[in-house]
Amino acid sequence: MKFPTFAAMALGVATLSACTTPVGPVQVTRFVAEDARAKLAIGTVSVVSAPGFDEQPLEMQSYKAAVARELVRLGYDEVGTDAGNQIAEVRVERFSEREGGRRSPVSVGVGGSTGSYGSGVGVGVGLNLGGGSGVKTSTELGVIIRDRTTGDSIWEGRASFIVDEKSPLATTELGASAMAEALFADFPGNDGETVRIEVPN
Repeated sequence: MKFPTFAAMALGVATLSACTTPVGPVQVTRFVAEDARAKLAIGTVSVVSAPGFDEQPLEMQSYKAAVARELVRLGYDEVGTDAGNQIAEVRVERFSEREGGRRSPVSVGVGGSTGSYGSGVGVGVGLNLGGGSGVKTSTELGVIIRDRTTGDSIWEGRASFIVDEKSPLATTELGASAMAEALFADFPGNDGETVRIEVPN
C-alpha cells in the first residue's frame, strides 16, 4: 500500500496560508556542514518527527507537511520514512507566554531540543498582530537534514516567532506554513547566520 506523502497533505495548509493577511519577520538560524551544499536539495528525502517527538498529533503532522512542501519546492523528491537517501527530522515546541514571564507548554509533541551545531534558537521575534490580549504564543520549529547512510547532520535550521494568541498565525495550520516558508527561504543560507525573514502575503 502506498501512503500519501506529507507534501500532498500540505495542499490544504498552502491554501490556508494564501488567505492570511497578517505577516511579519521570523527569526531564523541555519547551519550548513562543510562541503554539504552539493548534497542539498537533490535526491530523495523522508520527513519524520525528531527523536522523542510523537509522530501522531495533528499539530505535528501539520508542521511536517509544511516542511515537506518546502523541501519538494526546493528540488527534493519526498518518499516514505524508510526510503529517502536523506532524512529531515522535525521538532516543534509551542508555549503560551503571559505577562510577567510565565510560560506554559502547548501540546505538539514531547521531547527536548535536538541538534549538533548550535545551542538554541534564541529570543523569538515579537509580532504585533491580532490585538493585545496580553497572552502570546511562542513557536519554535527545528529541522535537521541527515545523510541516511552515515547519520551525519548536513544542514540544520531553526525558526522562532511570538504572536498574540488571537493572531491568525497562532493557529497551527497558518503558523506551520509561515514558519516553514521562512525557514527554507534562500536555502541553504549561510552557516551560523541568524536572519529575520519577512513572510510574504
